[in-house]
Order: sequence, then C-alpha cells, then structure tokens
Amino acid sequence: MSLLGMKTVVIGGGIGGLAVARALALRGASVTLLEQAEAIREVGAGLQISPNGFAVLKALGLDQALQRGAVQGQAVSLRDYRKGEVLRLDLTQLSDQSYYFVHRADLIDILAEGAREAGVKIRLLQKVDRVTPATSQTPASLHLANGSHLEADLVIGADGLHSVLRPMLNGADKAFFTGQVAWRAVVPNTMARGPEAWVHMAPGRHLVSYPLRDGKSINLVAVQERADWTEEGWFHKDEPSNLRRAFAGFGAEAQALLGAVEDVRLWGLFRHPVAEVWQGGHCALLGDAAHPTLPFLAQGASMALEDAWALADELALSDDAPSGLAAYQHRRKARATKVINAATGNAWKYHLSAPPLRFAAHTALRLAGRFAPGKMLHQFDWLYAHDETARPTAGG
Repeated sequence: MSLLGMKTVVIGGGIGGLAVARALALRGASVTLLEQAEAIREVGAGLQISPNGFAVLKALGLDQALQRGAVQGQAVSLRDYRKGEVLRLDLTQLSDQSYYFVHRADLIDILAEGAREAGVKIRLLQKVDRVTPATSQTPASLHLANGSHLEADLVIGADGLHSVLRPMLNGADKAFFTGQVAWRAVVPNTMARGPEAWVHMAPGRHLVSYPLRDGKSINLVAVQERADWTEEGWFHKDEPSNLRRAFAGFGAEAQALLGAVEDVRLWGLFRHPVAEVWQGGHCALLGDAAHPTLPFLAQGASMALEDAWALADELALSDDAPSGLAAYQHRRKARATKVINAATGNAWKYHLSAPPLRFAAHTALRLAGRFAPGKMLHQFDWLYAHDETARPTAGG
C-alpha cells in the first residue's frame, strides 16, 4: 500500500511517537504529531539502547547522531552491594556491539530533529481528550481540549501509560502496584567510571549505574521494595537524604555515587497488562500505550523503536490500513509480551534476601561467569540479536 499523502496523526512526542512519525513520513505519509507539553523535551534521566533498538535508529538514518554523544557500553557488571563483582558480561563479545548508554533528552532531541527533517508537523500544547475510531461511514477523529477537532486516515496512540486511545480500544484496565519504588538521578562522573553498567544487588534493593554524555555524567536508578504507594508516574521530587538512607548499607563505590546526588525523582512501579487490542478503526497503539514495561531489562525505549518500525513497515507491505494494522499487532504482540515478562521476572533475582539463597545464587553466577561466560552472555541473543528492520520492506 502506498503511504503517500496518508493523513496521519500521532499522539505523543516521546521516543515511540517521534520514531513512528519519522518512519511514516519517510514513506510519504502526511504526519502531524500532537504533544500536550509546551516543548518536546524530557527531564534528566538515562536509558540503554541495545542492538535491537539501535538497528531501528540505523534504519531511520539516525545512528550517527546518536553515536556522537552516547557511550558505547562495554560490559554489564552484577555486583554484591558490599563485596564487589559477582558476574561480568562482556558486551564486546556480542555479534553486534551496538549497545549504548544515552541521556533520554538527547535521544528525544535526535528523534525530534529527525521527524521535522522528514516533514512531520509537530504541534505543541495540544491535549487530546478523546479519539473516535473510524467506522465504515466516518473517518477516525480526535477531539482536543481546546475545542478543536481533527480527522485522520490513521491515528497512532504513542501517549504512554495514561494513553487516551488505549481505553477506546480496550476499555479501562487497572494497574497494580508491584511493591517497588525507584529513584532516578544523574550525577557527575568524578569517579572516572568507564563504559560499563553496574548493578549493585542487595536484599530488597538494587542500584543501577552507567555513564552518559561522553562519560561526563552517571545515570542512577535505585529500586527498593516497599509496602505501599499511591500515585503512578516519576515526576515526584524527593529529598536525596531519603535515597541515601534507603541504601545506607551499600559499599564505598555505591556511596560515592549516592553522595553526589543533588536532585532526584521518585516513582512507584506499577504493572499494567499488555493491551489485548492494539488496533482498530484506523487507530493503533505503540510503545507503553500498548505494553508498559518495568525497568528491569532496559528495554522500554528499544521496544518503542521496534514498534515504530514494524507499524510503518506493515502498513507499507499491506493492501490497506486495516490489514496492515492487524499484521502489526500480530508481528509485535508476542515479542513485546515475552520481553515484559522477562523484565518482570528480573527484579526478584536482584533482591534475594535470605543469606543462604543469596550465597547460592551468587556462587552459581560466579561459577558460570568463570567457566561458561559465553553461555551467560548469549542467553540474551533472543533479545539483542533481533532485528525488526530485517523484514522485507515494500518495494524491496
């Protein structure tokens, strides 16, 4: 199907929304992106782009822009919170070494510039109140908070956890608190930390850290088990002293990082089900709007990028929009579900509390790292070696 002139509206100016906007515009679609904020921007935090996500950025022609400021990851080090390294995964042994640590704001800037360069019209301060999917008689339509109304050949909900479109396709769903909260912060790299991600594991807690922006900064994500939490979202400002108190038992290398925190955000981790219905009525969900994930496999950004490519690809390969959107859901749903389940299952491995169990688990990791390091690394081939852009594209 030719996408030339297809009137497309993307809701949400995050990673998935900007990526799918560029992907569709490069194929000839007429794309408008609606963002409710006053600017396309992100608050300070880091993320990881593994080879499967980088493959999409490369196909979109944005790989070199990312590489200019990102840090190419060389290793992942699992560490006991007091005793040091337990297992080291050498990322340079991956068949594709395109594993990057990047500031979220930098990636957003790259994608926004790429969308505009492709001809996407980005409209700010545009809050969507309601989406009405298309019927056989009427096109899909969007109703905005300012009273205006838009019609489109295609509407894409890339508007995250609180998507306006998702309940229109699925009805309401109830998220549940996972019993974990997380702090995010970025600190100066005064420790001369190299291009490695560290995961300090402790009873009921873990701390992830890795360098950003040519190694000048270090991103921190600190997760703690907690009995209750009332509000979702991660824009809750917290006192650094609360973070330091929660991780007071950690060793010197972690304390050096925590001691440098001056500004920190805290959020409760909630689990949402994968949406049963991703598309219908010339509308489709993408990224967290379809499949919110917990941050225990570092795949949120890469999954959104994969979705973006697959959606544009299937539309171009199909005879019409409904069949293309159905093919997109079929292509992506099982993989997204597998990734999310793997992320959900990772947290308990980091938080083992019973001393005998921790000792046995860490001993097993040390032995595996010593005698079968390749096996430990390649257990992730199903994730990292996946290339969503390898599918035949329209005309090729």
